Amino acid sequence: MDRWQAMRVFVRVAESGGFAAAARQLNMSPPAVTRAVAALENRIGARLLTRTTRSLMLTEAGGRYLEDCRRILADMEEAEALAAGAYATPSGTLTITAPVQFGRLYVLPAITDFLARYPAVSVRALFLDRVVNLIEEGADVGIRIGHLADSGLVAVRVGTVRRVLCAAPDYLDRNGTPQSMGDLHRHATIGLMGTRLSYERHSPAEGPTRGATQSRLICNTIDAVLAAALAGQGIAPLLSYQVAPSVAEGRLRLVLDDPDAVPLPVHIVTLEGRRAPAKVRAFIDLAAARLQADPMVNPDRG
Repeated sequence: MDRWQAMRVFVRVAESGGFAAAARQLNMSPPAVTRAVAALENRIGARLLTRTTRSLMLTEAGGRYLEDCRRILADMEEAEALAAGAYATPSGTLTITAPVQFGRLYVLPAITDFLARYPAVSVRALFLDRVVNLIEEGADVGIRIGHLADSGLVAVRVGTVRRVLCAAPDYLDRNGTPQSMGDLHRHATIGLMGTRLSYERHSPAEGPTRGATQSRLICNTIDAVLAAALAGQGIAPLLSYQVAPSVAEGRLRLVLDDPDAVPLPVHIVTLEGRRAPAKVRAFIDLAAARLQADPMVNPDRG
């Protein structure tokens, strides 16, 4: 077995958590898998895996070697794809990640347009309200909202969003419109689990005091917070893109500028250090043009 195939075997063992599982996935016998890893360890002169009767763990050297193997094998696959012409014409499967609401409202229309233009490409869309590790989850392109912490990503900035406070007209007709953040303690607010809405209140006797709203309704998804706001249950803190369609339709009203709200950049990201195939370049070009022209994502250009 050549070195490159042995590296593929080692990666599959590490990712599947065992020799037997890797053997099944690779259609090899377990002894052949064991020999391949042992040959790598002999070549390197270091133990890559710690084996017990019940578990398999990477050693420190094995962890470093695993990342190197992934990079080297990815570069090899890239070189082969380049030679085969996959980098000239968009083709194959493209995996795209985005936050749930942003994906549904803004990315899915771009995907629909992309699929119509490039019939040789299929798309796998992962809409998740968490940061997706592109390498670990096999994603080609991601949409990130917020300041980027990933130094190993190539990013194209496509817009800016911010936190806004909004409520249904019916709620505001019944309860009045707050004139300042200090008025929020007299209003029903809708909370998103894991977040807090703070305010500052001024009084002649006590001066400025800061506090946080105590929401009677706390939801664990953006969809639920938005639905509750539309139903007139109170004032909701949401991101501008999440409420833009409802505000445009008159179903929600923006009520206050949140002084603590920091503008959040929107980026399209992909992996750095790898020459992007045509399918990735084509989608980024199309999606960036759409998002940069959308006033809901780029209010300064609307």
